[in-house]
Amino acid sequence: MPILKREADLSPCHLFELSRTEQPWWVAWVRSRQEKGLARHLGGHGVGFYLPQAEKQVRRAGRTFVSSLPLFPGYLFFRGPAEARREALRSDLIVQVLPVLDQEGLHGELASLWRLQQSGAPLVPHPYLDVGDEVEVMDGPFRGWTGKVLREKGRLRLVVSITLLRQSVAAELDREVLAPLRPRPPARTLRTLRTAAAR
Repeated sequence: MPILKREADLSPCHLFELSRTEQPWWVAWVRSRQEKGLARHLGGHGVGFYLPQAEKQVRRAGRTFVSSLPLFPGYLFFRGPAEARREALRSDLIVQVLPVLDQEGLHGELASLWRLQQSGAPLVPHPYLDVGDEVEVMDGPFRGWTGKVLREKGRLRLVVSITLLRQSVAAELDREVLAPLRPRPPARTLRTLRTAAAR
């Protein structure tokens, strides 16, 4: 049973076909849980947006509920000239509009993500982890331990240094069992933003 009707991920449907010079991408860092509100505001004012969502099932009291959650909590992608940016800010739902220095790169990543969504591939959000990041192990024999990412081993696994009794051991762990120890501050530009599709 859906908790709320799924809202549009993309508007208009030809968003990825618009001219990249006349309709540059912007990234809105929004107030807590205001991604869909901003999408409604932008759609109502004719500003194109992309809000990738993933379905999450929750079981309560013997019933299954399905909700659509933003794949990148706190962020919404939109396109348009400076007036579109001003209209987004008028919503009063935005903390900051982040400039996109690599328009081509972001366009390519978002278009790939949209194609994945259209194919029906399940999308699972994962925190962005990089070499040197401190992490907590959320499952398995090392659950509850903290460590530091040493290196990537393929796209789905990381080698993590875990300190036990003043000695360090390296363990190869799945990305999905790791969580960042500290939330990463919002990026100033989108060079550090990576999509789940790229993983």
